[in-house]
Amino acid sequence: MAKASKYVSKQPDANGIIAWTEEENKIWSELVARQLKCIEGKACNEYMEGLEKINLPHDRIPQLHELNEALGRETGWQVEPVPALIDFDEFFRLLANKKFPVATFIRSREEFDYLQEPDIFHEIFGHCAMLTNPAFAEFTHKYGQLGYAAEKKDRVYLARLYWFTVEFGLMQTEDGLRIYGGGVLSSPGETQYVYSGTPEINKLEVLDVLRTPYRIDIMQPLYYTINSINDLFDISQMDIMALVQEAKELGLFEPKFPPKEKLAS
Repeated sequence: MAKASKYVSKQPDANGIIAWTEEENKIWSELVARQLKCIEGKACNEYMEGLEKINLPHDRIPQLHELNEALGRETGWQVEPVPALIDFDEFFRLLANKKFPVATFIRSREEFDYLQEPDIFHEIFGHCAMLTNPAFAEFTHKYGQLGYAAEKKDRVYLARLYWFTVEFGLMQTEDGLRIYGGGVLSSPGETQYVYSGTPEINKLEVLDVLRTPYRIDIMQPLYYTINSINDLFDISQMDIMALVQEAKELGLFEPKFPPKEKLAS
């Protein structure tokens, strides 16, 4: 969650409809077409099934009420329009109430390939399909409840759990390595990179994840895998805050990336 954004979210009208321009719908259409081709044979089955359930339009940006009908039917979740950036309090509060925050702006053509902050393409294409899955939905709900109740110093540890699952999670299946994290599923570069043989890929242990530093502005040097989406449900039933305390006592692992360079003043 960056401190500032040049983007401004669009406000729904009295009927909950957002007026997208022809160019914005065209950007969406091109992003969807490119990424659907990119994730073929790489996205997990649960994601592909979820895409069918939310009936994602390819030619235009979906209206939020369309997603809410599908998500409400499948898992009771809803999407909630938010400003381009929200603070952790609001983020956790929404998740705790089964509302997934969606920033209602889409990237400019100048940032077509990479955008640091999450836009509506990332939030909807990357995450909403997985929210139709009960195990994933319960994990995200429990995560929001824990985060909303947690102290600020503990939220930093919880953020790592979200990062290496909901955003950048991988799954080992009978058909090979598959992706379920929205940060990968919505990024052509990251999708290809996962299979490049470059990053380290380890089995997910919650305590390890809580101790693993990450950077948001680079390709990930390390990913964690689960064996089944039901593993996320099992994690949601753990005493995660006790593991956070243990992680604090053990300390963080050495970062597998160089420190971020400071801009010259």
